[in-house]
Amino acid sequence: MKKMLALALVAATLVAPAFAADVCNVPAEKAQPKDALKAQLEKDGWTVKQIKDDKGCYEAYATKADGKRMENLFDPETLKMLDVEAD
Repeated sequence: MKKMLALALVAATLVAPAFAADVCNVPAEKAQPKDALKAQLEKDGWTVKQIKDDKGCYEAYATKADGKRMENLFDPETLKMLDVEAD
């Protein structure tokens, strides 16, 4: 029984990296430019500090005038905010 449990733990460890794949699987030709996301956020009153690639998505760091900070992932094709935790 202990051997089976040990083998199961080893197998789970080996398979885990496969689940760390990109959250956004958008082909590069369908992705909108990061400047489009920046413009969208600025229109909503945010000051954009940085937009970078993360998990195949855009990760935006921004601040509102009241000091509220935002760090969220966005779909590069639709520019919609995702309900996925950013790193």
